[in-house]
This record gives sequence, C-alpha cells and structure tokens, in this order.
Amino acid sequence: MGIVMRSSSDWVRAKDGSWVRLPVQQTRGLNRNFNRNLKQVFKGAAMTVIQWGQEDDPLFRHYRQLLDGGTKPNLARLTLARQIASIVLSMWRSEEVYNPSKLKTAA
Repeated sequence: MGIVMRSSSDWVRAKDGSWVRLPVQQTRGLNRNFNRNLKQVFKGAAMTVIQWGQEDDPLFRHYRQLLDGGTKPNLARLTLARQIASIVLSMWRSEEVYNPSKLKTAA
C-alpha cells in the first residue's frame, strides 16, 4: 500500500520576493500501482473485527479506544486496516502464527 503525496500549491512568495516551498505536506492517497485486491482484503478484515465486536479482542479494543478518543469512524477503520496489514507483514516475515496476547494496547 504505497502512499503518495500530491499538492498543487507547494510554493509561496517570501517577504523578499523569492519563492519558497511550503513545509506542510499532506497525504493524498495511494499511488497508482497499489494492489486493489490486497487493499480490499485488509479493509474487509477490519470490517470483520468491527462487526464481530468481541470485547476481549485487542484489535476491537483499539478500535473502540480510537472512537472514544474522538477519531472519526472511517479513520478509525482505516487505522485498524493498516494495523492488520502491519501485523500480517510482521507475521509473514518472522513466519509466526497470530498471537493476540502479543499485541500491545494503546495507552
């Protein structure tokens, strides 16, 4: 899931008349060569965690913490999907089996 940043107004005039680049950049979305199927898999996994809603699941607890902290539901869902993707990548690299007790809870 490659993230790309795009902006149309990167340059502003300084007081001395020179052009300077704005320091703030915002994430604009995925680049054009992302894997649509894989993205749907992780989004679906996040929706499954949310819909099942088991309070003893650390992923669901993290989702609830995000909502309780004022995060919009769609952004909390995206965060959960990214967290699942990160977990899967880590498991794949280390050739481990999923163990929910290894997940750290957000403070």
